[in-house]
Amino acid sequence: MTKKREYRDDYDEKTLYIPGPTEVRDDVIEAMAEPMFGHRMDRMTDLYTTIVEDTKEFLGTDHEVVILTGSGTEFWEATTLNLVDEHVLVPTCGAFSERYANVAERLGKDVDRLEYDWGEAVKPADIREAIEAADAKYDMVAGVLNESSTGVRNPVEAIGDVVAEYPDTYFAVDAVSSLGGDYVDIDEHGIDVIFASSQKAFAMPPGLAICVVSDDAYDREVEKGDSSWYGGFRRTIDYYDRKGQTHSTPAIPIMLAYRKQMKRMLAEGHRARDERHREMMEYVHDWAGEHFAMFPEEGYESQTVACIENTRGIDVAATIEEVSEEYDMAFSNGYGDIAEETFRIGHMGEHTVESVKELTDAIEDVAGL
Repeated sequence: MTKKREYRDDYDEKTLYIPGPTEVRDDVIEAMAEPMFGHRMDRMTDLYTTIVEDTKEFLGTDHEVVILTGSGTEFWEATTLNLVDEHVLVPTCGAFSERYANVAERLGKDVDRLEYDWGEAVKPADIREAIEAADAKYDMVAGVLNESSTGVRNPVEAIGDVVAEYPDTYFAVDAVSSLGGDYVDIDEHGIDVIFASSQKAFAMPPGLAICVVSDDAYDREVEKGDSSWYGGFRRTIDYYDRKGQTHSTPAIPIMLAYRKQMKRMLAEGHRARDERHREMMEYVHDWAGEHFAMFPEEGYESQTVACIENTRGIDVAATIEEVSEEYDMAFSNGYGDIAEETFRIGHMGEHTVESVKELTDAIEDVAGL
């Protein structure tokens, strides 16, 4: 049984290079300290409409945007409830795509997995073949853009182009650990729903789920007739259209932080932010190639999370602990089925090549590379 461990006031601050949460700027944290106000006041309308419309502008989408208090995990459930009557296809290539499938099963849906070995990426041609070979129509294909357990970046744009050939099948994308740091042209590639969490590449405090919803996905839910109560597209979008607010009490302080950080993201620009993340990815890959090896299939590496194969057999747990103690930096062990053979570096949010190099220098020093 878990016992209480009293929270203290004297923890050392650690620079975060984990797959999330990531570093949050001081001015973004400070934005949460405004006096509290009511979630039905005009001030809340000003705040919520600002963050929703700024997010649309940053992502370059004409689709609807929903921002709710909660984890991005909320939209594993919501997309399944909103779009699926019975049948869903889930390509699985790691821990989080497998969880998407598990959620659909727990909700009573008929789930077909298109299984890949960990480290492999989903292939669009396989999606087409699976749809064509299925005995029944799939209501939804549920994919993961950034499989952070393996460091794989799946080609969701090309997958979306395939799914778009089947108008009665909808495409939902978990982009929790990459949206905001990896450019996706959402409207161009038949992506009906794509969702993320605030604490990853958006570089905000945890607590908000961001979801982009196409008109087709909205209409599908209306036609279907039943849906998620909290994350229902019609309920959230219609309430926004009427009131400019959320249907339920939101985490107002985190939305204040969101407003501050999204203004910064807009000033940087989506393409420029994408390029900065690509530069970090290339640096980490070069470093890993010199000292270890990359775990993901070549050409499908994540732009926000590097999964590195421990080819030198270093003591990862001891290295993580010593880097934390000596340098006040935190990076991550491997995850799930490959926990013993890999480690991970999150290079997302407000990090730069220079700040990531500080971590790799520390790892080199501690591990004697």
